[in-house]
Amino acid sequence: MLLYCRVVQFLSTLKVVTKRWHMLYIKVEDHNELDLKVMKNSFFEALKKIGDKQNILLIPPDITRYHGMGGVLTTWAVEYYKDKVKAILPALGTHHPMSPNELDYMFPNVDQSLFIQHNWRDEVVKMGSVPSSFIEKVSEGKLSFEWEAEVNKLLLDPKFDLILSLGQVVPHEVVGMANYTKNIFVGSGGSEGINKSHYLGAVYGMERLMGRIDSPVRAVLDYAQEHFASKLPIVYALTVVSQNKDGSTKANGLFVGSNREVFEQASRLSQKVNITLVKEALKRVVVYLDPTEYRSTWLGNKGIYRTRMALADNAVLTLIAPGVSSFGEDKEIDRLIRKYGYKGTDTTIKAVENSDELKNNLSAASHLIHGSSEGRFTIEYATPHLTKEEIEQVGYNYRDFNEAEKRYIVNNVKEGFNVTEDNEKYYFISNPALGLWATENKFN
Repeated sequence: MLLYCRVVQFLSTLKVVTKRWHMLYIKVEDHNELDLKVMKNSFFEALKKIGDKQNILLIPPDITRYHGMGGVLTTWAVEYYKDKVKAILPALGTHHPMSPNELDYMFPNVDQSLFIQHNWRDEVVKMGSVPSSFIEKVSEGKLSFEWEAEVNKLLLDPKFDLILSLGQVVPHEVVGMANYTKNIFVGSGGSEGINKSHYLGAVYGMERLMGRIDSPVRAVLDYAQEHFASKLPIVYALTVVSQNKDGSTKANGLFVGSNREVFEQASRLSQKVNITLVKEALKRVVVYLDPTEYRSTWLGNKGIYRTRMALADNAVLTLIAPGVSSFGEDKEIDRLIRKYGYKGTDTTIKAVENSDELKNNLSAASHLIHGSSEGRFTIEYATPHLTKEEIEQVGYNYRDFNEAEKRYIVNNVKEGFNVTEDNEKYYFISNPALGLWATENKFN
């Protein structure tokens, strides 16, 4: 009861902070499948309602969110605005810069000279600080630090009369539901904001926040939006995308607006179509990691985050990862993961207390917490690019890639329950980024 009261008080405070944001340009949704022609026409209708704009900055997701249709929205925006689009800044966060081939794959026929690669360490400016008293409150007293609101310097260029942020709302391990202000302060943010927001979510507990509209990290981002970014000409175009039984994707919703309502509406639809509640905890789960999206355990561990609430005690989770060739997305984080490993929350928190290099890279520490089974289930990695010794060094079990692929990725494999030739029952997920899996009692 005490926890419930705290949550109600926290949500009430959040409503007060955000109540004056009021502009929703378009809302179109279909729980079964949204026709792409309807979606495109609705998007253009929303852009027309925004009004005439001359200098536009687009902020789409990067290749790791390919299936969220942010690339589709970006190409449509370029089609609509033409040469009024002056720059495109993929919200890389800590991820690798996109290659020319990846840009062409995700944004076909868009002039690559428009793209600017975000540098999260060196090309950001500070807009303000969220006070430590606010962090103490939302973290339930677990943390106390100021949180710096940093964004790529392009967002503060006064020549832009529209900043169009595009991407998918889906359950997320750091903020609860992805996108909206996260695309600005994390995807286009700096090391300070990224590190501390990730650590806040990890210490609070990702199983407490995944799939929830309101969370401590979301409250911090909302504070930053209200106090530091309210005058920026930002409009959000948010998609909701789900998966068919054959693994293909489909659009379910498009929401365009400049307010928190646009995020809440998209989140409520996402909760309906992206969260799979299983009746009984799963003992054997196999996750496939598409090599075009997952090149590191930093990204591929979504297969752990999004399934852990559905896994039984002593379950086995196998990640089949043909493209994973590193642990971190940059050399320093890769080194830290190799050094400290996925050893659990308590071990990682102690390491942070005793290590300046982890204190200065809290997003890495957060990732180590997120990627641990906490000793509750077994994690197997099957990739042709990392050795048995490398996999075991960070705390995972090694699985031969060719053997695992032959055994589980067969012609008739389908989403959900499958059976191998020798009658091993397993639950298959072809893309963990598209949802959240949990038992009813763990989520509710």
